[in-house]
Amino acid sequence: MAHAWTFAVARDDLTRTSVAEGPVPEPADGEAVLRVDRVGMTANNVTYAVLGESFRYWRFFPPEPRGLDAGWGLVPLWGFADVVGSTVAGVEPGQRVYGYLPPASHLVVRPDRVDASGFRDGSAHRADLPSPYNAYRLTTGDAAYRAEEEDLLVLFRPLFFTSFMLADQIADNEFYGAQALVLSSASSKTAYAAAFELRGQGPRVVGLTSPGNVAYTESLGCYDEVLSYARVEALPPVPTAYLDLSGAPATRAALRAHLGEHLVRDIAVGLTNQVPNTEAAGEFFFAPVQMRKRGADWGRDELDRRFGVAWRRFVDALGDRVEVRVGDGPEALRTAWLDALAGRTPARVGRIVRM
Repeated sequence: MAHAWTFAVARDDLTRTSVAEGPVPEPADGEAVLRVDRVGMTANNVTYAVLGESFRYWRFFPPEPRGLDAGWGLVPLWGFADVVGSTVAGVEPGQRVYGYLPPASHLVVRPDRVDASGFRDGSAHRADLPSPYNAYRLTTGDAAYRAEEEDLLVLFRPLFFTSFMLADQIADNEFYGAQALVLSSASSKTAYAAAFELRGQGPRVVGLTSPGNVAYTESLGCYDEVLSYARVEALPPVPTAYLDLSGAPATRAALRAHLGEHLVRDIAVGLTNQVPNTEAAGEFFFAPVQMRKRGADWGRDELDRRFGVAWRRFVDALGDRVEVRVGDGPEALRTAWLDALAGRTPARVGRIVRM
C-alpha cells in the first residue's frame, strides 16, 4: 500500500525535524490531489520559516491534517507537481503544475478560478493569504516553461520574481534619487538576479559579499563592482540605496557610519542569516505588493509577458554558472534543509529534491 509522507520542522527550533507518514489522500468533492514531484531548497525557504509567524507562511500548509501538532511547521517550497486525482472540471490527472508546495509527497487543493493557465487553491485556510502564493500554473499555459529547464525554474523562478519586482519597484521610484545601489548577500540568487535587472539602468550596482565569494560573485557579471563586507569604506560618498538581503546588523551599522546622510534608502528584502532586519531597516520589500500595483498598471497578461522576457534574458545569461545537485526523498530534503539553514550550501550550488 502506498504511503504519503510529510517533512516538518519544529517552529521553536528549526534544526529539529520529523517525518510523518499517512495514507495517500483521495479527492473529495471540489478537490484535487497533487503528487509533489520536485522542489528546490534555497535561502529563500529559510526566510519563509524565520518569518513564518509574522508573515503567516506557516498557515499555507497546516500540520494538523497531516497528524502533526501545531508545534510543527511545514516550510513552503516551490516546485512542480502532477495532478493525480480530481473531482474538478478542467483540472485533470496528468496535468503538471508549478507552484507553492509543502515539504511532502502530496497536497490536497480546492481548485478555483480554473482556466487555461491553471488554477488557484481556494481552500478556506488560504483565503486571506497573499494570492500570488495560491496560484498553480499549468506547464502547458506557461510562456516561461521549458521542460529541459525545470530545475532552473524550481531554483530561480520564485527568487527571480522577487528580484524582478524589486528591480521594477526601484526603477518605478526613479531609483530613490540614488547614484549607487548596494546589495548585501550579493552571491545569493535573489541578489544577483536583481542586480542583473538593475545594472545599466543608471545607478552603479555594487555587491557586498563574504571574502570567499568575491571572485564567484564577480564572475556572474551582474555587478559593476563587488566588495567584501570589510571594504564598505571603499564606497564613494554619493546618494546610495541599500538593498539588504542578509539582515546582518554589522553591515547596516558600517554603511550608516560610512555614508551618513548619503544613505538615502534602507530596504530590507529578506533574510539569509536569520537576523530579523525589518525593524532596523527603513522599510521592508514584499514582492506581492509591487505585483498588485503592476497588475493594475499593466494587466496580468502584460505582467506575465514582461516577466517572461526578463526570465529568458536572465537564463540565457546564466549559462553554466549554477551547479544543480539532485537528491531523492525525505532524507535528501532534510539534508538540504539543514544545509540551507546553516548557510552551508555553496553560492554556485542549487539543491533540487525529487519527492
